[in-house]
Amino acid sequence: MDSTPATSKNYVLKRLPEDSAPPALSRNYAEELNAQQLAAVEAVDGPALVIAGAGSGKTRTLVYRVARLIDLGIPPSSILLLTFTRKAAQEMLERVGLLIGLRSQQVSGGTFHSTANLLLRRYGQPVGLESGFTILDRGDSEDLISLLRGQLGLNDMGKRFPRKHTIGEMFGKTANTLASLEDIVLNEYSHFGNFLDELTKLQTAYELAKRQRQLVDYDDLLVKLLELLVVDDYSRATISQAFRYILVDEYQDTNRLQASLVRNLAATHQNVMVVGDDSQSIYAFRGATFRNIMEFPDLFPGTTIYKLEENYRSTQPILQLANELISAAPERYSKTLFTRIEEGPLPSLVQAMGENAQSRFIAQKILELREEGVALGEIAVLFRSSFHAFDLELELTRRNLPFIKRGGFKFIETSHVKDLLAHLRVIHNPLDTVSWNRLLLLLEGVGPKKSKDLIAMILQAHGKYEGLKLSTGRSGPGLRHLATTLDQLTETPLSPAVLLGEMLEYYLPLLKDQYDDYPKRIRDLEHLSVMAERYEDLNQFLADLTLEPPNSTSDVEAPDHDDERLILSTIHSAKGLEWRCVFVIWLVDGRFPSAYSFSDEDGLEEERRLLYVAITRAKHHLFLTYPINVYDKMTGAVLSKPSRYFDDIPSSYFETWNLIEEDQSYSWR
Repeated sequence: MDSTPATSKNYVLKRLPEDSAPPALSRNYAEELNAQQLAAVEAVDGPALVIAGAGSGKTRTLVYRVARLIDLGIPPSSILLLTFTRKAAQEMLERVGLLIGLRSQQVSGGTFHSTANLLLRRYGQPVGLESGFTILDRGDSEDLISLLRGQLGLNDMGKRFPRKHTIGEMFGKTANTLASLEDIVLNEYSHFGNFLDELTKLQTAYELAKRQRQLVDYDDLLVKLLELLVVDDYSRATISQAFRYILVDEYQDTNRLQASLVRNLAATHQNVMVVGDDSQSIYAFRGATFRNIMEFPDLFPGTTIYKLEENYRSTQPILQLANELISAAPERYSKTLFTRIEEGPLPSLVQAMGENAQSRFIAQKILELREEGVALGEIAVLFRSSFHAFDLELELTRRNLPFIKRGGFKFIETSHVKDLLAHLRVIHNPLDTVSWNRLLLLLEGVGPKKSKDLIAMILQAHGKYEGLKLSTGRSGPGLRHLATTLDQLTETPLSPAVLLGEMLEYYLPLLKDQYDDYPKRIRDLEHLSVMAERYEDLNQFLADLTLEPPNSTSDVEAPDHDDERLILSTIHSAKGLEWRCVFVIWLVDGRFPSAYSFSDEDGLEEERRLLYVAITRAKHHLFLTYPINVYDKMTGAVLSKPSRYFDDIPSSYFETWNLIEEDQSYSWR
């Protein structure tokens, strides 16, 4: 055997010159971005917070930053883009692909939940999850809650015990806010506070059942991922090292759980960029917290803050009003929106004597704008709460102005409004079998067969309901009380408003039995009674309310069957959208902000941000309307002044309009 040693050879690795040029970039980023966007896009290592004002190109900045990271030679698979919808992630990555090609396909992009699902299937064993675990959708979760409620004997608690959907919401909020069930129930569902012990037992049983059966619900995906990252050092290090660059969109909408996830996903590095706008944090009711974006620099010490302030949407007069409004917020990131679109009309602050005058103004002004060439699809009416648009819906229908409503049902389609109106309809027409069936099914002990038999008896008696007074058994008390109430309300003619008010007193106990969220539904019904005050005739009132669209959606059909629709929308549903002309209605103190937020500083500030979002949806025309001399039955107050948010805004920032009748003797009703 040859023992001659193998030849040894050295290979010299050459050191790059100190002045070596950086990798050639595929785009000239400086030419395609403004200075503020470019500064954020050029950030590479370290934590970064991008405060992106309304209409300032937030998505563009995120897209270009992902592209530039890849251009710099960072492996695309080490980039994680977290968004709130799958569609948003897909659209962003498609835009990255248009900038730099197929390399973008290796970027990990998706929602918090979809990312958690993938990671748990691979690394979930330390928290008791096998790769084949099953995800429960909302309906499945509620069915499991219902099953366990029965096994624990809680179905015998009666109608006052929360339904499965409400219980699911409670459990979900404990997960997303990292709060205890006790805090959630007592602070947000106080009318169920006496069931806290039973709900705690049910929550324990629910968690145990899921664990035993390898089930996770929608919220568990995030809860379990956070648990994994906290308890298992190997998984935390492996996952964090895999995702060396993390980007988060709409960070102001994250909850406590999501903020903790971001911190733990970046356990081995600080390369996190979050993008959002503290002035548009408006989802506290979903568990999102304004504190997350304010406290990001504390979570990631050494954070660099970038601000995007150039607005590409609105005229300067609109931005001037928005800046002044938000400048009064006690806690915020300082920024001033500006635009190169300097010319445009001042926003208009419009005072109406009452709600119907407000509705008539909006309808009339929309018709004028349409004549001036503004398409209906370029006009939106925004409101804080769905019931604020009830009267306007009637006015638009009366004038054949087609619209679509986003965020909440048309009021005539809500179940509690239908319930109450069914009682008025049987008073107006005792042979209305549809309405009889609806109100009878609300009563304890009355099912479909019993209702059918009772209606047959009423029809046989030509609309007389004396037979209800003879009812016995479990349904007897309810049927007798119904008949007595109807007798009292038909003895003498009553105005629609009085009749509705009396009927509402009868209906309230039924409302509380039927709906767990009855406190907010009561508000709708109180508003309906205010609307009734404009009518003297029950027939006319019911006729106006039943001007329904010819289809099952919330659209009112356009007379010429074209696709043009005016948009009615809650402000929450309008976030991220824009229109040439925007009306913001019911800007009266006590409604916007709500009287319920007067003693809650955080609530008042969230509503300030809500108004900021509404104002910054407008591109050219902005009308801010408020009715005065409106009696609020819930608070017992007369609402007579514009929203307090206008108190400190100089009058030079808007035109003040007062509505006057063309002919005071002319009756609009």
